[in-house]
Amino acid sequence: MSRTVTERSHLSIGEVLSLLQDEFPDVTISKIRFLESQGLLDPERTPSGYRKFYDADIDRLRWILRQQREHFLPLKVIKDRLEEVPLDELLAAEEAERDGAGSADPGLSSEGGGDDGSGAAEVREPVASTPAPPGDDAQEAPSEPPAPPPPPPPPPVDAPSKPTAPPSTGGRSEDSVLDPGETSINLSVEELAKATGLTARQVGELERYGLIVAKPLGNTSYYGDDAFIVARTAAAFMSYGIEARHLRMYKVAAEREAGFLEQVIMPILKQRSPDSRQRALAMLDELVGLGDSLRQAMLRHALRDYLERR
Repeated sequence: MSRTVTERSHLSIGEVLSLLQDEFPDVTISKIRFLESQGLLDPERTPSGYRKFYDADIDRLRWILRQQREHFLPLKVIKDRLEEVPLDELLAAEEAERDGAGSADPGLSSEGGGDDGSGAAEVREPVASTPAPPGDDAQEAPSEPPAPPPPPPPPPVDAPSKPTAPPSTGGRSEDSVLDPGETSINLSVEELAKATGLTARQVGELERYGLIVAKPLGNTSYYGDDAFIVARTAAAFMSYGIEARHLRMYKVAAEREAGFLEQVIMPILKQRSPDSRQRALAMLDELVGLGDSLRQAMLRHALRDYLERR
């Protein structure tokens, strides 16, 4: 569970990705963000909103990724176990199983898809108390080949298309704005509506105003990470009576800011040097962080003046 020591006591999401990619080639920044959106991770945030991952957060993320890779557990099952059993106990049980507890009873080590995937002692005891190993095998058989965990796992193309980790800028402690590779989730209209609490009509309204965009996959269209985040945020706005048409101003502002930033980094991209793209990404991260801070300060000032005049 060790990691490279840095001057800071925490890592950014980009640094966490670089740390874990050798062990988990399929992991992406989008997947880490999605696990956070599902309540499996809760990294601390800086006052500016950037994620701060400490050792405990990284251990928790490693454990989650192992459960998905080795036991094919759905996220809901993983989340329930993390809520029921302290992480240090889950890690200790996992370590004990690796050191030989699993080899003593092959029926236990092959039970990845069932309820014993975490190795937690309280979950394992009912299995150990069955009278005969054949009974264990009979119990395991129907649950051993589970369906792929919903929401859907990263698409197969994600791993090969993600050879490059986000740049480690040493400046902003946050993930790259231009996250390379495919997104880690694909949701249909119905799945997106269910996951965010919207109706299918409201999802259609978001798409009509250009706030979300579906991507074709075979004969169907799906929504990725950004669409999920926008829809979830829009649902919160709608709880205050704010409709999709009102949110279009954020899209217009984002497009104007993106156009401005594109002009700033374009000279670097045109240099065609081996590291020009990395330097452009690092600059873009820094500029976006500065823009976020400036925008929040100006918004606070504007609202303060408005309230004081009333």
